[in-house]
Amino acid sequence: MIAAILVDTHLVLWARIAPDRLTTGERRALDDARSCYISPVSLWEIAVLTALDRIAREERLLAVPDGFDLLPVLPDHCKALVAVPRRHRDPFDRMLIAQARAEHLALLTRDRAIIAYGAAGTDVVSFDDCGSGR
Repeated sequence: MIAAILVDTHLVLWARIAPDRLTTGERRALDDARSCYISPVSLWEIAVLTALDRIAREERLLAVPDGFDLLPVLPDHCKALVAVPRRHRDPFDRMLIAQARAEHLALLTRDRAIIAYGAAGTDVVSFDDCGSGR
């Protein structure tokens, strides 16, 4: 069981608009975690995707979902961002990684670019199609 997790943007979206896309393991992690966090970085990314018409314009997607706590971006997270290896350039992903590191949270994702940060000291949780954790 994972005590607390920070959830990547795509999984937050799927949990809200396409829950059937979540694996059994992802659903279990969301249900079993003591605390599930969403970052304003994810809300910002959702707003950008909405503005670009890549996702439907639904006001509720820009609110903190039920069952989640907001993890604000703090100065320590910005300091941690400086130390995040430059494996890829997505600023949203990089800040989520920095927040997870600074707060000692597992980061729940299916994003292969983020999963690669696990080897660099970030606690990344992902699940294959069978629902087993990696």
